[in-house]
Amino acid sequence: MKTPDHKTSQRVGKVFLIFVGICILALPFVVLSALSFETKETEATIPGPQSHDFDHKGGTIFETYDRMPLDYLGGMSTQRTLAEYYSLRQYNGSPPYIPHELEDAKGTKYECLSCHAKGGYSGEMKRNTPLTPHPENVSCRQCHVKPKTDKLFVKSDWMSLPPPILGRSYLPGSPPPVPHPLQMRENCVACHVGSGAVAAIRVEHPTRGNCRQCHVPDLFPGLFQRTSKEK
Repeated sequence: MKTPDHKTSQRVGKVFLIFVGICILALPFVVLSALSFETKETEATIPGPQSHDFDHKGGTIFETYDRMPLDYLGGMSTQRTLAEYYSLRQYNGSPPYIPHELEDAKGTKYECLSCHAKGGYSGEMKRNTPLTPHPENVSCRQCHVKPKTDKLFVKSDWMSLPPPILGRSYLPGSPPPVPHPLQMRENCVACHVGSGAVAAIRVEHPTRGNCRQCHVPDLFPGLFQRTSKEK
């Protein structure tokens, strides 16, 4: 008489034999598949050209640098100081007014970008003219004006905003942050490179690439504090 344990052992044995049979039948297909397998070479992905809109129009940095004449890049900084730089602006970040005449002795009007697009030398000012950071905006006198009088049109208690503090590096030797907003001033090399730049803010490494890879806008000068939601 067969016991229940004996019947269970027979069932397990049959299942095992079926599994072995399936493996034997599948073995030739596995061997043929392994022999016919061909490795495919992975092609390297070549990145496309970088967009000029990266990082607040960062591409214009390289474009402006390529347009600069070699004599402008290699020239010494002019006598322009930060005090003179801020004296042409009503407040920090405002468009500077035009400090020279708008036409020559013959009455021919000056074309702003003929000097301010590439940093040409001005005989009237006896210095290299500074570059504009936004030469794509051709209607210059829509924002930059020539003052007609030094007197106020009406009395005002206006007080100009103080200029930003320079060199606010958070660690000794670290790149200083950008102390001003980037709107209309995305093109760093226009103000910080060349003989027309103010000596105090002129950099000596304009060819290192994207300036804001190291120098970041100092938009939040306060210390970061984590607020806890736990009570």
